[in-house]
Amino acid sequence: MEVQKKKVKVPLMSDVYSSGHRPEYLFWVGSAGAFDDRYKNVTRAFVKILDFLRVDFAVLGTEESSSGDVVRRAGNEMLFQMQALMNIEVMNTYEVKRIITCDPHVYNCFKNEYPDLGGNYDVIHHTQFLQEQINSGKLNLNQSFFEGKKLTYHDPCYLGRANEEYRAPRFVLDSLIENRVEMTRNKSYALCCGAGGGQMFKEAEKGDKEIFIERTEEALDTGANLIATACPYCMVMLTDGLKYKNEEEQVKIYDIAELVTMSLNL
Repeated sequence: MEVQKKKVKVPLMSDVYSSGHRPEYLFWVGSAGAFDDRYKNVTRAFVKILDFLRVDFAVLGTEESSSGDVVRRAGNEMLFQMQALMNIEVMNTYEVKRIITCDPHVYNCFKNEYPDLGGNYDVIHHTQFLQEQINSGKLNLNQSFFEGKKLTYHDPCYLGRANEEYRAPRFVLDSLIENRVEMTRNKSYALCCGAGGGQMFKEAEKGDKEIFIERTEEALDTGANLIATACPYCMVMLTDGLKYKNEEEQVKIYDIAELVTMSLNL
């Protein structure tokens, strides 16, 4: 099941703003969504959804920089504040009020940390946005596409424990697929994928087993042939875990946005 490719024009904030219009949302693509080949598919999928729903949005394009999340977790506070202040200046110049992102790390950073530096925005994760659209009746999903499939969901730490958002992704998934099963450790007890806090960019620490392998084993223990997540870091780690366990052909991992585009045949 691969997301079909369809060209969609993505509005650029500088062009939209210069025309005198102020879009309702800034879609913050994020570093992974812009540069990681796997997660570029998620960016495309979500943009297709925005286009399908006729959402008034724009992106910063080359004016978008790193949110600074990883450097703060790694301990470089000065660089984080430099990044944050630069981003806040750009967004305030464009009179940004609402931000959508697919990255829970960006979501957490903008929502909980940027206000300390003067960046006050209404920040929404894409799973929350999708839940709103389903609740309003604007988005009707087709469960028949995933008939016969069994799915489990991995909670991203910065969406779940950091922001207590467990319902939105599950609500969307339950609108997509009938047979969803939980891992033994889930929600506030879910095991991290092993990437958060800058760990993805470090050498492994001493221990008996890599965290991403243990979490992948928990997903496989459910008997699911689909794994869903909503974070680029989790996508990388669990994909590596499936390869390590030689299960990448039998079990597929997707972002929730990709599953929605499949259901809508976008």
